[in-house]
Amino acid sequence: MSERNLLLYSSTDGHTVKIMHYIEETLAEPCEIMNVHERGAMDFSGYKRVIIGASIRYGHLSKAFYQFVAQNQTALAQANAAFFCVNLTARKANRNTPETSPYVRTFLKRSPWQPAYMGVFAGALDYPSYRWFDRMMIQLIMKITGGETDTSKSLVYTDWQKVAEFARSCPLNIQK
Repeated sequence: MSERNLLLYSSTDGHTVKIMHYIEETLAEPCEIMNVHERGAMDFSGYKRVIIGASIRYGHLSKAFYQFVAQNQTALAQANAAFFCVNLTARKANRNTPETSPYVRTFLKRSPWQPAYMGVFAGALDYPSYRWFDRMMIQLIMKITGGETDTSKSLVYTDWQKVAEFARSCPLNIQK
């Protein structure tokens, strides 16, 4: 078995990629970081651990992420792959665990893969980088949910200690 870890991501604005780089630093082991949107069927047997992170946009994980999961469901299960979801709702204490995240519940209902190890992390809000339509829509969503509405602000809600704890606790690949 390789000593390399595989970190797969589905990211809208790049914050999930930043979390993956933080996981790589935390593990202090060789990692390959790949975009699931650029991958098809994969063989995970050569990796020490497999971690997949996906972001929410407008209440949904991407279709490409669901396609990747469907195409790799057996291999993901055999590899004991870990999963985490990144979303702004997780900035609230009552929405930041797999058990309390509506997005994880929806994922588990829709997904043929049922990961045994999961995490939920708050993402980033970067109004200045969004296109006009996205900025207005996200501002409306934040107003409805009691969040930041000042479109001149960039905020990171991620609890980096929680990310580090998740990374250190991710299970090893159980394939032989």
